[in-house]
Amino acid sequence: MAREAHAERARKKRSVEEKQSSSFPSLPGPKASKTMATLPFTTSPPFTLAPPKKQSNLPAAATKLNIPRSRPSLNCRLSGIVRSYKVLIEHQGKTTELEVEPDETILSKALDTGLSVPHDCKLGVCMTCPARLLNGTVDQSEGMLSDDVVERGYTLLCVSYPQSDCHIRTIPEDELLSLQLATAND
Repeated sequence: MAREAHAERARKKRSVEEKQSSSFPSLPGPKASKTMATLPFTTSPPFTLAPPKKQSNLPAAATKLNIPRSRPSLNCRLSGIVRSYKVLIEHQGKTTELEVEPDETILSKALDTGLSVPHDCKLGVCMTCPARLLNGTVDQSEGMLSDDVVERGYTLLCVSYPQSDCHIRTIPEDELLSLQLATAND
């Protein structure tokens, strides 16, 4: 009786293994090992890097298509001139002078220097880093402020790339939110 039970278990086990190997041929097992052993071995050609493609004349193409070159970092890379800008930032009654590269945001430079400017998303969406641009120019084309609000001198520090020396004052979040919502309803 014990032999018959053992034989029955062995048959069931073989049956399960056969079903698995037919249902899942990619699973490792005795059949897969035999198949792998019979595959021919071929070598592939050595991997080589192709020389970099020549970059197109981006400024000319952008002009023809009327595409503005909005990112200052693009302008600097194309012209070969790298210049930092002096940014005065008034925050909590204290004025701090920063040297900000054209391809870095005013917020990132402020945080790097230890200035505790309010911020959250760093993407120009949450509006927790508002400021008034008292003078100078910034590129904030990555932000979500309406054109009306930008024309009135408001900016979000997390998406503000200096394009000249600037003077900026941080403002309460509510001031910008109410203005942004008011212009959104117009």
